Amino acid sequence: MIKIKFPDGNVKEFESGVTGLDIARGISSKLAKEVLSISVNGEIWDLTRPITADAEIKLFTWDDQEGKHAFWHSSAHLMAEALQQLYPNTKFGIGPAIENGFYYDIDPGEGVVLTDKDLETIEKKMLELARQKEEYCRINVSKQEALEHFNSINETYKVELINDLEDGKITYYRQGSFTDLCRGPHLPDTSYIKAIKLTGLAGAYWRGNEHNKMLTRIYGITFPKQKMLDEWLVLMEEAKQRDHRKIGKEMELFTFSQAVGAGLPMWLPKGAMLRDRLEGFLRKVQKKYGYQQVITPHIGNVNLYKTSGHYQKYGKDSFQVITTPQEGEEFMLKPMNCPHHCEIYKFKPRSYKDLPLRFAEFGTVYRYEQSGELHGLTRVRGFTQDDAHLFCTPDQLKEEFKKVIDIIFTIFKALDFKDFTAQVSLRDPKNTEKYIGTDENWEKAERAIIEAAEEKGLKTTVELGEAAFYGPKVDINAKNVYGKEDTMITIQWDALLAEQFDMYYIDENGDKQRPYIIHRTSMGCYERTLAWLIEKYAGMFPTWLCPEQVRVIPISDKYNDYAAKVEAQLKEANIRCSVDGRSEKIGYKIREARLNRVPYLLIVGAKEEEEQKVSVRSRYLGDEGSKDLGEFIEAIKDEIAKKTIRKIEAEE
Repeated sequence: MIKIKFPDGNVKEFESGVTGLDIARGISSKLAKEVLSISVNGEIWDLTRPITADAEIKLFTWDDQEGKHAFWHSSAHLMAEALQQLYPNTKFGIGPAIENGFYYDIDPGEGVVLTDKDLETIEKKMLELARQKEEYCRINVSKQEALEHFNSINETYKVELINDLEDGKITYYRQGSFTDLCRGPHLPDTSYIKAIKLTGLAGAYWRGNEHNKMLTRIYGITFPKQKMLDEWLVLMEEAKQRDHRKIGKEMELFTFSQAVGAGLPMWLPKGAMLRDRLEGFLRKVQKKYGYQQVITPHIGNVNLYKTSGHYQKYGKDSFQVITTPQEGEEFMLKPMNCPHHCEIYKFKPRSYKDLPLRFAEFGTVYRYEQSGELHGLTRVRGFTQDDAHLFCTPDQLKEEFKKVIDIIFTIFKALDFKDFTAQVSLRDPKNTEKYIGTDENWEKAERAIIEAAEEKGLKTTVELGEAAFYGPKVDINAKNVYGKEDTMITIQWDALLAEQFDMYYIDENGDKQRPYIIHRTSMGCYERTLAWLIEKYAGMFPTWLCPEQVRVIPISDKYNDYAAKVEAQLKEANIRCSVDGRSEKIGYKIREARLNRVPYLLIVGAKEEEEQKVSVRSRYLGDEGSKDLGEFIEAIKDEIAKKTIRKIEAEE
């Protein structure tokens, strides 16, 4: 008999060789139908794998990412089996589960070019195979056996992977006629997969190396019910309409030019106004919490980035070194703001009385992303970070973390960010030698992060071994319109830079001490955050953030003068507005204003001019009737000042 401990602390005895599926059946028939994978002592297993020793377990369903992972990983193998039958000369690379679905990188063979039209055929074959209820069988093999097998079927990519693996830790998974090199976990059989959608094709260099062959990457997603796929397709269609690239063009927010260079966005007047509003808000928040604004150059001497380590990390993938007429002098476009802020700290001697110091910068940095990875504003080569570096004593660390969390909460409230999660990444306690810094400093920093989050009510998950080698961190993640989680904000303690830059302060005893350094953003980078905001709001930003808050629309040319007077009063109240004085029909002008996502339209004609009023039409309530202009101005000023998030009820 073996002892199995459940997440609630209960312990039950089972026969040796019991499986996760057996345990689920013993709990309830409903759970047995829904469970997809199991963790055994922290390792994710197949439900059908025998447990032969005492263990702590947790069962995962579709509601858990671990359950979805097993489902989608199994689906990747199912797609590979379908491809093997449809295109027998296909060679296979890797086929992992990803956050929303899966992909497989394949070499379809000489002369075979897959197109979107082929995806439906592959889907049908997958469904046919799924209905055959093929079992996913896990097989332990030696390295030699694995090499012999995959060499015999000319799977060169698999052979290359096997050569990098340790003997004694190699497994196959087989379902039907298909065998793959894989660690798992997988579903018990293919019948769990009821609904399939292959979502696209892309090119991908083998092992991410541009010097290797370009493979075909097929993306897909699967579900245990057709209804779930139908709902997902509706969500994706809605998300497509919210695409920031589409809306950005419609609203004239930003543009790209090949003449300027790929991945280098240019902000048009309305987009620049949007950024300016956001930046103004952030400046106000940061000022409240004692930040000092600094400005640093867009370039720096190469030696600066060698000292910081950024040259070693980004040098290969960054823009190349810039030489000057001075022999031996080399510069780089800055990939990070941190080294510059360290040099500002070193500008003069610092005392413990000077700390904490908080330097903030809206600094533009540059990294050379591969052209195939560029995507609108979310993946660019030049981006501006809401960046800050905090220098403090060890005793100040927790309080500084708490203040950063306060800032994030303030910003999230103003932007109506609700669906977010936070992950605390700590070092691996069983492998501390791979991290720099003393145990004492690590323990202090980790404790400060955890306690700060708890005291501020920031709900977190803790992941061991996910810390950077130079310090623990907190990542704030938010879901985009596609349901994918993006890291928006990172708060990082750093045990490295103070040493590298020989930074110190004088303590109360007159001794030199290294400052603790916190890297933080409160909004991430403008480009990615604004892309996220555009898609979240479908361009219909809260009034306080809108590039254009009010549009005045005269019903005919003879009321243009009154419209201009209304505009002047609005501008005097610092309300962003314009007049559409074109000789167009009123319906056309209203439709265009709605396309431009203007929250308030003020219609003016004979009656409004006579009564010195405006007819208000909003995206929130539709027709709000005739109002005194002063009354309207006071109402919208209050809405802007309070950063009110109004519910959109009117049909757009």
